[in-house]
Amino acid sequence: MFYDDDQMLMLSGIQHYMFCPRQWALIHIEQQWDDNRLTAEGHLLHENVDNPAYRQKNGEVITVRAVRIASHTLGLYGVTDAIELLPSADAIDAITHPRYPGYWKPYPIEYKRGHRKPDERDVVQLTAQVICLEEMYGINILEAALYYHEIRHTEVVQIDKQLRNLTYELSESMHRTFEAGFTPKAEARNDCRSCSLIDICAPELAKKPTVSYYLKKTLDEETA
Repeated sequence: MFYDDDQMLMLSGIQHYMFCPRQWALIHIEQQWDDNRLTAEGHLLHENVDNPAYRQKNGEVITVRAVRIASHTLGLYGVTDAIELLPSADAIDAITHPRYPGYWKPYPIEYKRGHRKPDERDVVQLTAQVICLEEMYGINILEAALYYHEIRHTEVVQIDKQLRNLTYELSESMHRTFEAGFTPKAEARNDCRSCSLIDICAPELAKKPTVSYYLKKTLDEETA
């Protein structure tokens, strides 16, 4: 699959889509958004991280931030939190940097406000970033990391075939949903309580009978 520039979707949305396709559609199709404490803390964290002018050299490791990335095979574009450039002895799976001589292997790091999720929503976002960098530079990246601010923990992620396939499947589903302009129906779950869109989504209505149910019930009673 190859997507044109006008078909590209925001990479950050892939975590929303895996968490809840309805949440993603409300944000990216209906253009609705509302902050709560969790999202506000997340924005604050990224304000401190996403500085494109920031470069740090710590020993032999260079850290660059807010690098613009894109993949036409995923149809996604976005901005990285941080990429560590690790020195490499040769050009295999490495890149060059205009300010630093030699070869460097990119090591993406995505910053998250909270802690490890029960599913792979954070991991697929990181995998999508890896695929973007691979496509842009013609390299292979086998490992990346997630940093969880709340627990001050770095989780190393092996970018294997299973994760790559899942990421491609999710991106294709996102594009199909976006092209259809379709917002999935609400589905009440325990996770809804932490969602900033809970008032807009109104998942509690999913538990209530529909109008068609009441009409059918009334007709059935009248003919009984």
